[in-house]
Amino acid sequence: MKQEINNLLPADFHPSSRVWIYQSNRPFQEREALEVQEQLDQFVAHWQAHGAPVKGWGKLLFNQVIVLIADESMTAVSGCSTDSSVRIIKSIERQYEVNMFDRLLLAFIVKEKVQLLPMQQVPYALEKGFIDENTLYLNNTVLTKGELEEKWLMPLKESWLAKKFSLV
Repeated sequence: MKQEINNLLPADFHPSSRVWIYQSNRPFQEREALEVQEQLDQFVAHWQAHGAPVKGWGKLLFNQVIVLIADESMTAVSGCSTDSSVRIIKSIERQYEVNMFDRLLLAFIVKEKVQLLPMQQVPYALEKGFIDENTLYLNNTVLTKGELEEKWLMPLKESWLAKKFSLV
């Protein structure tokens, strides 16, 4: 699955390109997903920093996770251009009545789909076998395209959660 996702990422973006990840508290329906992707395409096509175009990329993955990438090799992303990316996410939140900023909901890939779990329910999910140490965890703390490729989808046992839940 990691390779499938990496194949979707823009090949011509530098590994140090900045990444922002926003996960929705629910999957988007098919029509919503198409509209969200259209909005992301429009946003990155016009993304600017101090009047200069930002080389940007945006994609809705798993019908639930928005990934934005800015390649700063040409134009550095400023506070204003970062604010504009947050504005589009907040607009999507309002339009579709979703929460894109809940950092306490952890995302796992279970049966090829994103499943969200509040952090306090992870021990129960482990105990009942809903997830295990090899379940893919979406490490939404990655900051660069290189990290996104290597460390975004990782087995739970390799994530920061492993220590927290005594998996190591």
